[in-house]
Amino acid sequence: QVQLVESGGGLVQPGGSLRLSCAASGSIFSINRMGWYRQAPGKQRELVAVIVSGVSTNYADSVKGRFTISRDNAKNTVSLQMNSLKPEDTAVYYCNADIWTVHGVSWMEYWGKGTLVTVSS
Repeated sequence: QVQLVESGGGLVQPGGSLRLSCAASGSIFSINRMGWYRQAPGKQRELVAVIVSGVSTNYADSVKGRFTISRDNAKNTVSLQMNSLKPEDTAVYYCNADIWTVHGVSWMEYWGKGTLVTVSS
């Protein structure tokens, strides 16, 4: 089995920073894409940032220049550095990854349970 566990959420004032982390554990053979999604109250889940094999990255327009995604392939972790936070960044942030397990036959998508980020004064 595979688990994705997020950490680092919390309450921050507008203009502040937070760093989210996600650790993948279990019977992992290989991880392809890792990313972060978010879901604000009453809205659909949306892509925030994604990183492939630690090289290629993609960001939502709303976070470009403020958020940075990074990955440690040796530790199977992905992080999201969030700067200049705005109230509209308030959401539950979910870690996501495409993983090939030790006894797997294809890539499978996994999700963490989410961590709440609240940006408010």
